[in-house]
Formats: sequence, structure tokens, C-alpha cells
Amino acid sequence: MNFLVTGGAGFIGSAVCRHLCANPAYRVTNLDKLTYAGNLASLRPIENAHNYRFEQADIRDERAVLAILRRDDIDVVMNLAAESHVDRSIDGPGAFIETNIVGTYRILNAALEYWRGLSEERKAGFRFHHVSTDEVFGDLPFDGGMFVEETPYAPSSPYSASKAASDHLVRAWHETYGLPVVLSNCSNNYGPYHFPEKLIPLVILNALDEKPLPVYGAGANVRDWLFVEDHARALELVATRGRPGESYNVGGNSERTNLGVVEAICALLDLRRPRAGGKRYRELIGFVTDRPGHDRRYAIDASKIARELGWTPKENFDSGLARTVDWYLDNKWWWGPIREQRYAGERLGHGSVAKSRPSPIESSPAGYAAESRKATT
Repeated sequence: MNFLVTGGAGFIGSAVCRHLCANPAYRVTNLDKLTYAGNLASLRPIENAHNYRFEQADIRDERAVLAILRRDDIDVVMNLAAESHVDRSIDGPGAFIETNIVGTYRILNAALEYWRGLSEERKAGFRFHHVSTDEVFGDLPFDGGMFVEETPYAPSSPYSASKAASDHLVRAWHETYGLPVVLSNCSNNYGPYHFPEKLIPLVILNALDEKPLPVYGAGANVRDWLFVEDHARALELVATRGRPGESYNVGGNSERTNLGVVEAICALLDLRRPRAGGKRYRELIGFVTDRPGHDRRYAIDASKIARELGWTPKENFDSGLARTVDWYLDNKWWWGPIREQRYAGERLGHGSVAKSRPSPIESSPAGYAAESRKATT
């Protein structure tokens, strides 16, 4: 089976490429534009594999994509190419419109033309798998509810709005033109090779550099965390066994407040890389003004993919976070150049960082709410 993975030099895309290449029956073509977050070093474990090849291209280049589809006789397109950082979408939404909406439109056109030229048997087996996010659903109250596949879309940021638009395009190409598509919407991913603008790698690396650990508002926002290698397994199943026209939610069943995540990282680092003088890493936690449109809570109901495709996560949050922290401690060769040359941890999406202050570690939920009100006024 021949796969085209777009965005395969990114965080989730590279995990998908590494996972797929472990199966000698698969051939994987990785198409990536190599924007700031694309990193071929994330593919080092498979760069010389017999069943892997890399192509630098833009999904907005319809002709280039079509040529690759035909040359490599692709059976499955897995579209992970996307601008994905909410804070960057606040600073510069144009890139998100271009890649996530226009890019999806262009690659759909290329895939449709390619699919129409296949034999009837090949047409039946072809899949266009569009990988999306739970953020298209908006947010949930703190006291209950979960996103299901039928949850209405209510995006809050330029990023999530662009992904919602791309999801609608994919569904329209299925309904209007018959292109056999499948979709998946995932919760927050974490794990090795994660670009350090995102919460978990940013906190790990800031802590190692003895820099402040920024937490938005009071840190009460809740996310469901999914280990990236578990997500890669799920995406293979959706792409190869998912029913055309269907979508599948993928979550880790591991809800944590943002503050709880930061504190858990600090506790692991206290054991693995103690600070000088007996200090604790949580002393570096500081609270910054919340970002605009910050969703309160995400939670994924992943019962459909478990029921239909037999997928459940192997890692819980504690085991996955421990693996992640250990990976960053052992792999400065990968993240060191990024911190030095591309992104040193500066705040994005909301001006300058507010002055750090002690963390309300022992605060009650009411205390969190009061702290959040102060942080956003």
C-alpha cells in the first residue's frame, strides 16, 4: 500500500511516517513545504529506509501534488499539512487561510483528478484522509460534556476556523464528487519531536534553561492529552479501515488543567534533573495575561473509533509525559538548534509577558476563577 503523507516533517506527520515505515508492506512518500515547524531531523530514524522518500513541495501546488500521486501510485492520502499554533494564528491569520483552506482545496482537486483516472477497483480502495482537530467544536463547560463526531462546529480562533473550513471542504468533495474521504479530529497531542512553541516542550525546555514557565490566566483551562504515537496508530486505522464519508474522534481520555500539566512536568524534572540549591521547578511558574478567545475545556469521546476500529490509547498521561520528558532530556541534538536558531520561547499571540508571580498551587476552583478574572482585566 502506497501512502502520501502531507506535512510529514511536522510533529504529528513525522510520527505517522515513522509508524508507517515500520511496516515493510507500506511505501511512504512524505510531502512537506518545510516551513518553520518542519524539521527533517524528526525523520532521521527512517531517512534511509527502503520504503520512505521525501519530496519538498507545497500542497497549494496542484500540479506538483498530482504528479507525485501519479508517480508513486498512491493508494492513501493522509493530509496533515497545516498551520496549527493558535497563538501564531492570532498574530498572522493569513498563513492559516492559505495553508489550511486554500491548501486543502488545492490538494482535494489534485486528489480528485488522480482518483478519477484510476481503475474501478483502485477507485474503491482509494482514501483521502483529512486530519483535523477537536478545536473546530469550540469549547465545553468545566462541569461536563464531551465532543462527539456530531457536535456542531463553533470555532473560536483563526486557527480553528481555518480547520473547520477545511473539514467542510473535504466533506463537500465527498458529497458532490464522490471522492472517498475519511476525517479524524484529535485532542491535544504531545510526545517526542514536538516543536517547542507548544505548552509541554516549552515548559520542559524553559525549565532546563531556568526561565519562567508561563501559564495563561490561572491555568484552569482543561485539555484532553493524547500521546502522539497512539495518535499515529489511530490515523493508520482510520486511513486504511475507516468508512468513506465518516469522521472519527481520537482522544487520550486524559483531561488535565494547564496548570496541572505544568506542575506534573516540574515534578518529573525535580526527580530527573534537580535544580541547584534544592530549589523546585514549580518556583519558576508565572501567570500571564490570557490569550483572546481561549477555549475553556476540550474533551473527546473516542468510543466510535474504539468500537468500529478497535483503537484505544496505550499510554496514559503519566506514562506518556514521563516518556516525553525523558526524550527531551536525552535529545538536545534535536531541540538545541531550534531554540538557538528558530524559536527561543518568546510569547506569541498577545504582546509582552506579564510579570511572573507565585503559583496558586493550593488554590481551590473558586481561587482559580478569581485569579483568571484578575489576569484578564
